[in-house]
Amino acid sequence: MAYGQGNGRGMSEAWAAVRNVLCVRLDNLGDVLMTTPAMRALKQSLPGRRLTLLASRSSAALAPYVPDVDDVIAHDAPWVSHPVELPLAAERDLLSELEDRRFDAAVIFTVYSQSALPAALFCRLAGIPLRLAYCRENPYRLLTHWVPEPEPQRLVRHEVRRQLDLVASVGCRTEDERLVFCVANEDRARAVGKLRAAGVNTERPVIVIHAGASAPSRRYPPESFAAAARSLAGRAGCQIVFTGSRDESALIRRIRHGLPSSHSLAGKLEIGELAAVISLASVLVSNNTGPVHVAAAVGTPVVDLYALTNPQHGPWRVPHRMLYRDVPCRFCYKSVCPEGHHHCLQQVAPAEVVSAALELLADREYGGIGAGPRAWAPTEALAMAG
Repeated sequence: MAYGQGNGRGMSEAWAAVRNVLCVRLDNLGDVLMTTPAMRALKQSLPGRRLTLLASRSSAALAPYVPDVDDVIAHDAPWVSHPVELPLAAERDLLSELEDRRFDAAVIFTVYSQSALPAALFCRLAGIPLRLAYCRENPYRLLTHWVPEPEPQRLVRHEVRRQLDLVASVGCRTEDERLVFCVANEDRARAVGKLRAAGVNTERPVIVIHAGASAPSRRYPPESFAAAARSLAGRAGCQIVFTGSRDESALIRRIRHGLPSSHSLAGKLEIGELAAVISLASVLVSNNTGPVHVAAAVGTPVVDLYALTNPQHGPWRVPHRMLYRDVPCRFCYKSVCPEGHHHCLQQVAPAEVVSAALELLADREYGGIGAGPRAWAPTEALAMAG
């Protein structure tokens, strides 16, 4: 039993008076996006409640596009994987800032394989009186509101549902469980300008392909992306636009080599512009990484090349196709394929990618870039556990 839970559907008595909340989500951009419905539940449960997001330096860039977030603190915590280690002074500065802000409560959002205890200790040292999180072991006084970790032994949930359930344990709920990314008009205008500068005809439909991913285990083979892009350009009548980071530019050049026509915005888009480009696309074809969740937030259908590293992170409430091959080693939770064969993605044929994209395109009206979707029934990610 979680300590301090609300009774029934009512709000926990302790949380009913909370006005100033710290939301801790220290991992990747996609993880922060999948937490936005839970943050909406926190915000809507009490008029005037203020939310501050504590996020990694890269993910903090999302804050301006999430209206429920009032402020952001950027910090690369040493207990989460980041490319650069911050000096010890950064930890002292963070603790001092948390103390100065006098938060009433902290909600620590983690995936099931992460521990909430380092962040809980920081919050306790900062004098934050209420601290809510999942935890596998008994946290004793580090958490005032402890929800025992049920995954994966007892159940497996989508990451969005997991975090909604966490805040519901103290009585915070929302009727609107969609992801949140509000594209700014200026980002949309800049995105259109960059598309045109790259040679894209913005009067014709576009398919966006995002071929990168931080973990090697989640990357569809470049030659398969190239074959799918070549077929889509010929059969769908759509322009192909590649997105990615500056570090992924060489990968995208390799995929584009030999394609009759395609365009690249790799390394040229800020996060708001990337979301704008995805929002203007007819379909996104992507490895399972941050842009998949951006697409879900802005309502763009997704072909998700879903490596079976875990079952919790599929597209949420957006038309989609998840492509994978079931394998005995599924749900390994590894960044590098432990078997070395990568069959869960390697064995997905480019023709399957093309077929999935064409199915989603058939549900959208043509008429140039950003053509609106026809009516559809939003669907949650496929249940893959078990």
